[in-house]
Amino acid sequence: MSTENPSTRPPLIGVTTYLEQVQQGVWERRSAFVPEVYLIAVTEAGGVPVLLPPQPPSDAAVARVLDALDGLVIAGGVDVDPALYGHERDPRTQDPRHDRDAWEQALLTGAIDRDLPFLAICRGAQLLNVTLGGTLHQHLPDIVETEKYAPEPGRYGLVDVDVDPDSFLDRLLGSVGDRLTVPSYHHQAVDRVADGLTVSARSDDGVVEALELHGARFGLGLQWHPEQDAADRRIFRGLVAAAS
Repeated sequence: MSTENPSTRPPLIGVTTYLEQVQQGVWERRSAFVPEVYLIAVTEAGGVPVLLPPQPPSDAAVARVLDALDGLVIAGGVDVDPALYGHERDPRTQDPRHDRDAWEQALLTGAIDRDLPFLAICRGAQLLNVTLGGTLHQHLPDIVETEKYAPEPGRYGLVDVDVDPDSFLDRLLGSVGDRLTVPSYHHQAVDRVADGLTVSARSDDGVVEALELHGARFGLGLQWHPEQDAADRRIFRGLVAAAS
């Protein structure tokens, strides 16, 4: 029997995963995976990451998973299905991953109902907005006339972001009260903001970069990729602290 004080145990943080065709040695098969940088970000912040592969989102499965977790990260990935927000698919929108959309929407809905601390990153922030009734721009360069948010395949852009000084995000970052430069890789973005969400950061050309859930202990969506910033773990430390 463990004698560890429950209050000192590191919190379990669920991290959603991809489900894609993967080459592994001589094998090529569908596999669940997530970039290691997400796991490093959670562990360096003091949490224990638990991988959550896409699966049929039954009420029983979602409840069992969320009841076991202390916090949740919705990871980045491919575009959200436009049908979920009532739009026709733009030719430049990636093929939807219906299994991932359904599973992660169910996890987000359950986390919100439980007030379970969550961090939704890039695609995750977009899915949060869609789940609560918002919409997306399907190809951001059409709106802002720049490719800086995803400058080329496999390379993050650096984007200037202004944080609302009265926001939870600003307090989490230590009252930065100024502009941040953040790693970005996306060609879609929030359009109409869902009821229940507040924009707490925008880029220098007005793109929504952070969303906060009203009344949540920790309910944050970031359009940028905080896991890529190895020198700054404030976001993940905040999530783990809220989950502890």
